[in-house]
Order: sequence, then C-alpha cells, then structure tokens
Amino acid sequence: MTSSTELATSSTERQKLPLSSLTAMVIGSMVGAGIFNLPGRFATATGPFGALIAWAIAGGGMYTLARVFQALAEKRPDIDNGVFAYAKAGFGDYVGFLSAFGYWIGSVLGNVFYWVLITATLGRFFPEIFGNGASVVAIIVSLVGVWAFHFMILRGVREATYINTIVTIAKMVPLILAVVLFVFLFKYSQFSENFFGGIGMPEKSLIAQVRDTMLITVFVFIGVEGASVYSRYATKRSDIGAAIIIGFVGVTGLMVAITLLPYAAAPRAAISGVANPSLAGALELAVGHWGAVMISIGVLVSVLGAFLAWTLIVAEVMFAAGQSKDMPRIFAAQNVNGVPAVALWVSNIVVSLFIISNYWSRDAFNLMLDMCSVTSLLPYLLVAAYGVQVARSGVGYEKAPDERGRDQIFAWIAAVYTIFMFIAAGLKYVLLMTVLFAPGTILYFWARREQDARMFTPVEFGIFATTLIAAAIGVYSLATGLITP
Repeated sequence: MTSSTELATSSTERQKLPLSSLTAMVIGSMVGAGIFNLPGRFATATGPFGALIAWAIAGGGMYTLARVFQALAEKRPDIDNGVFAYAKAGFGDYVGFLSAFGYWIGSVLGNVFYWVLITATLGRFFPEIFGNGASVVAIIVSLVGVWAFHFMILRGVREATYINTIVTIAKMVPLILAVVLFVFLFKYSQFSENFFGGIGMPEKSLIAQVRDTMLITVFVFIGVEGASVYSRYATKRSDIGAAIIIGFVGVTGLMVAITLLPYAAAPRAAISGVANPSLAGALELAVGHWGAVMISIGVLVSVLGAFLAWTLIVAEVMFAAGQSKDMPRIFAAQNVNGVPAVALWVSNIVVSLFIISNYWSRDAFNLMLDMCSVTSLLPYLLVAAYGVQVARSGVGYEKAPDERGRDQIFAWIAAVYTIFMFIAAGLKYVLLMTVLFAPGTILYFWARREQDARMFTPVEFGIFATTLIAAAIGVYSLATGLITP
C-alpha cells in the first residue's frame, strides 16, 4: 500500500515545471493589478522627473533582491519554498513563522485587492451595479469568482499553471498595444510641460514626491520571487534563478514605460484625476473611449490570471509552513491531485472574509494595495538579511568563492532598500501590520504545542512582546480614530 508521503512525492514529480512555466509564474504574478494603476498613482504624486528617480530606486532595490533570491536558489538548493524557509534557516523558528505568516497574509490581501479592482473596473461601465468595487453586488461577484477558482485549482496544480501560462501571454497584448499607442502619440511639448509636475502640482519636496510612490512600486514588484516559492516543482534547480531574472527585467521595462508615456499624452493633473484602473483613463485621454474599453478588458484578463497565480502561491506558502512544522501540520495535507487542499480552503475563507469587510471600508482599493505591500516587506527584509549571512559564512560558495563579495553587496543593498520602504510606508501601515500579526501567532502556539517544543527563546520572546505592544497601539489608534482604514 502506498503511503501518503510517497503519493505526495510521486504527484510532485509528475507535475515538474520547465523554465518557461516558471518564468510565466513570475510574469503572471508581477503583471497583475498594480501595473494598470501606475499612471494615476504616479501622476498624483509627481511628474516624470520624480518618477524616474522613484523607478531607479525601486528597480535597483528590487533587482538586488531578485539577485539575492537567485543566489540563494543556487547556493542553498537544500531549502525549498525559500521566502519564509530562508528566514527560519537564518533567524530561528519564530522569525521563520512571522515571515511565513507575513507573506501569506500579504498574499491574501493582494488577492482581495484583485477582486476590488475587477469589480471597480466593471463599475466604470455599470456604476449603479458595481460602484467602486465595494457594493453588495460587487462583493457577491467577487465571492463567486474566488470559489470558482478554488474548485478549479483543487483539480491539480499543473493544469492551473498551464492556464496561467496562456493567460500571461493573453494579458500582455493590451499592455504592449497601449505602449505602442502612447509612443505613436508621443507629444514632446506635453512631456516637457509635465516633467517637473506641471500646472497644479501640489507644493511638496522632491523627496516627498518620490516617497509617495514607494508603496505602489513595492506592490507591482511583488511576485518577483514566484519561482522561488514554487521551487519544489522546478525541473532544474538552475531554472529558478533564471526565471526570476528574466521575468524581472522584462516586466520592469514594461512598468516604466506604462508610467512615463502617459505624461506625453495629457496634463499630469488630468491623469491624476482619472478613475481606477488609471491606465484605462489615461489611454482614454489619448485615443478616446475605445482605449478605456480595451484596457478594461485587459485588466479583467490580467487580474484573473494574477489571482490564479497568487491563489497557488498563497496555498503553497501555508502548505510548506505546515510541512516544515512552522504552522500546524494540518496545513500540510494534500488531496489525491497533489494540491494543498486544507491550506487552499483556509486561505480562500480568509480572502472571502476580507472581501466582505470591504463593504465597511472607506477606501478598500488603496487600503488593500498598501497593506499588501507592507506585509510583504518583512519577508523580503529577512531574505535579504539571510543573503548577507550566507555570503559572509561562505556556505555553498565552495565552488565559486569569488562570488561571495558580489552577492554580499547585493544582499546589503536589498536589506537597506527594504528598510527604506518601511520608512516610506509610514507608522500607520506598520501598526496595522502588527494588528494582523499578533492574533496570527496563535498558529505558532498551535504548531509548537503539536511538537511539544519550547515556545520562544529569550530573543524571540522580545520580538513577540514588541509585536504585541505595537498591535495594542494599533488597535487603540483604530478605536480612537487616530488611524482610519
């Protein structure tokens, strides 16, 4: 009789993914909702000059982080599902749990945001039905969509990733067409007028302008680690790093073009005033209503594809944490198709609860976007810190010792970049993050009790106490109105 472990292993072997599928996972994860909101979010904050500085910082910072993921995939091939496993390997059980939970809850919030954007896009054409994405009908449609994907994924991971590859190709078409149209209609005089903000630019320093764009850049780059998360399915270990770099370079170029080219089509103030998804409104300013229709269709295809990719990743993170005993072992359960069924059920139930809560949110669109960005920063910071640790120790560099210095520099830059992102996000979002993390620690207690293991080391208890205090401040601030969701 075949054991459940053998069944899971053989199922994983059957579902090995080549470089093309891993690269599609990275592109599919990155090219989702955020790219369609870049023109409006940037135009609200700054002109092309500030945007160029912001992308230089964000692109440089995230490139170094991508290089850290690539280096760790090569130098520590024994660690699968790297996003949180690296944190555990470097900094202990509780920090590993916080990384896993942070990445998981951030991904959950991202999936909620996708459905807010889908229904908000439908609201452009049916405002009385879908409104801004938080109406009763919008919430019902979102819930139906979540559970339709849920039951499709339960049929098998390989089938879902093939669908993701097809959708990734399909959703690139309207984006590339939009870039071509903006290039064809490029007005140098308009771009020059907007360069430093143009007419109606709010009075604020260049530093403040750049800072106000930082969270959206984090959001659009989330997914660069998609191949690392799905490492146990890679046909060849070297494909993980290659997929990350290929996906990163291609998508970054596209995002910079989508941000800058609309400045040559209309005044900055006009772009900042369009409804979400702002790329649709920006293209409408340039070519007319048909442009908005084309992009809106692209939004629906793109976001549905991104939701598929991230539903896979959300469940995979919780499954891997269950396997490594960082979360209760129940999350490591798989069905006969090799899908982490319990993790998938729990994740989509939480997604559904957040979707329902949007009915009472003042600005569900930007709240979910920004919270997703902030909660993802902690896992990224811990990966960068572990990259520094590995490069300094020399583990895995026995055959390539000359690469240690280079990789350590990349890891240090990535760590500084993620700390800067926390500062740019502001205290509000950091406190809201701890409000989510504090009750999540119940899962850590559950897992440690199952293993009859010590809850905390002295350092870990200090981290836990700090999280609780910050969460208490966050709850008090929410209750008194000092922070508004």
